[in-house]
Amino acid sequence: MRIGMGLNYSAGFAETAAEVTDLERAGLDILFVPEAYSFDAVSQIGYLAAKTSRVELASGIFQLYTRTPALTAMTAAGLDYVSDGRFVMGIGASGPQVIEGFHGVPYHAPLGRTREIVEICRKVWRREKLEYQGKYYQLPLPEDRGTGLGKPLKLINHPVRERIPIVIASLGPKNVAMTAEIAEGWEPIFYFPEKAADVWGESLAKGKAKRDPALGDLQIYVQAALAIGDDVDHMIDWVRPTLALYIGGMGAKGKNFYNDLAVRYGYAEEAERIQDLYLAGKKQEAAAAVPDELVRAVSLIGPESYVRERVAAFAESGVTTLNVLPLAADTAGRVRLIEQLRNICD
Repeated sequence: MRIGMGLNYSAGFAETAAEVTDLERAGLDILFVPEAYSFDAVSQIGYLAAKTSRVELASGIFQLYTRTPALTAMTAAGLDYVSDGRFVMGIGASGPQVIEGFHGVPYHAPLGRTREIVEICRKVWRREKLEYQGKYYQLPLPEDRGTGLGKPLKLINHPVRERIPIVIASLGPKNVAMTAEIAEGWEPIFYFPEKAADVWGESLAKGKAKRDPALGDLQIYVQAALAIGDDVDHMIDWVRPTLALYIGGMGAKGKNFYNDLAVRYGYAEEAERIQDLYLAGKKQEAAAAVPDELVRAVSLIGPESYVRERVAAFAESGVTTLNVLPLAADTAGRVRLIEQLRNICD
C-alpha cells in the first residue's frame, strides 16, 4: 500500500518544503497539492520539485474549467519536466459554486469535457499536431468562430513522458465509470471501504470493461485522517467539521454531490439534517450530527492494531494509495505518523 498526503492550503512555501523533505525520508510516496480557490497548485509543485528527489507530486486537483485543454497539457508536461518525471495530474470538475462563483465560467457538461480534455492532453504529450473535433473543444478553432487563422500546432519541447498519469476525482456513477475507463487513477472522497462496492462497484466494472490494457490496473487514491495511539479517540471529533462542511455546505439543496454520496451510503435522514443545520448557519450542530459510524469508517484513528485492521479493509476493497491527513500539531508528529503508517503498510 502506498502512502500519500495532501498539502495544507495555508502552509508557507519554505516551511512546507522543509517538512515535505522530512516526510519523503519517512516513506511518503506521493504529495497532493490542492488548488480550489487558494494559491494555484502549479507554482507550489514547481517549488517542491526543486526541493525533493523521490516523492511524486500531484495536482489535487486541477479544475477542468480553469485552463484550456492545451494549457492543462503544457502545464503537466512542464511540471513533469522540472520534477524529472514525478508529476501526476489530478483533475476534477469541482462544482458550480467555485467554477461559476470564483471563475465566472458556466459549469456545463463535466463528463464530456473531462473525456475530451484527457484525449487532448495525451495528443499533446505525444507531440501530435493538435487537431481535435469534439463536442466541446475544436482545435484549431473553426473559421466561423474566430479569424480562421488557427494552425494545428504540436508541442515544441519533447516531454519527459508521453503518458503522464492522470487521476480523476469523481463521485457520480457515470463519472466513476468514465474514470475507470480512461484514467490511470481514481480519487473518490469519504471512501467507506465496506460500502464501496455497493456504491461504486457497478460503475467501476462498466468502466473497466472498456479500459485500454495499456493503462494498467486502476489505481485508487483514498483520503483518510490519520492518528495512531491508545489516546487518540477524541480526534474523531476533529474530522466531523470537514464532513459537515462537504455534506452540508458544499452545494445547494438538491445540488450537493457529497450529500448525495452520504445518501448512497445509507444516511439519507442524517444527510438532510446535516445540510439543513449547516445552511442555517449552525455549523457545530451540523458537525455533531455526522454519524459516528461514517466518521470512523473514512478515517484511520485509533490504536495501532485498529489502524492495521482498517488499512487491511481499505486494501481489501481495492485501495492502492492511502492519501492521509496526519492529525499532529507539528512536523515531528506528522513525520512520526507517516513512519508508523509506513511500518503498517509494509
